[in-house]
Amino acid sequence: MDLAFLTMLMAGPAAEGGKEPNLFMSLLPFIIIIAVFYFLFIRPQQKKQKEHDMMVTNLQKGEKVITSGGLIGTVVGVGDETITLRFGDNFKAEVGKSYIVGKTE
Repeated sequence: MDLAFLTMLMAGPAAEGGKEPNLFMSLLPFIIIIAVFYFLFIRPQQKKQKEHDMMVTNLQKGEKVITSGGLIGTVVGVGDETITLRFGDNFKAEVGKSYIVGKTE
């Protein structure tokens, strides 16, 4: 084989007179995609979770709430991890705070 050909083969694209690819420029599309996903999906979900946590921590006795199962009840007691709800006249149940979807009127 020709010595010049082997030298060019081992040296890579810089020996041919072209520039070596810039690492930042080759990673730029991936960085942009990650940023778009963050601002379109992750950040709004974090904001929604923060609002839900504030709503659940500010619940007080007498407020009506709806659970993720669709049950509507009145808050009777608030614990660390659970909320006691009254459904109807004589039925009370403890529900985990994460299962409260929102307040109702």
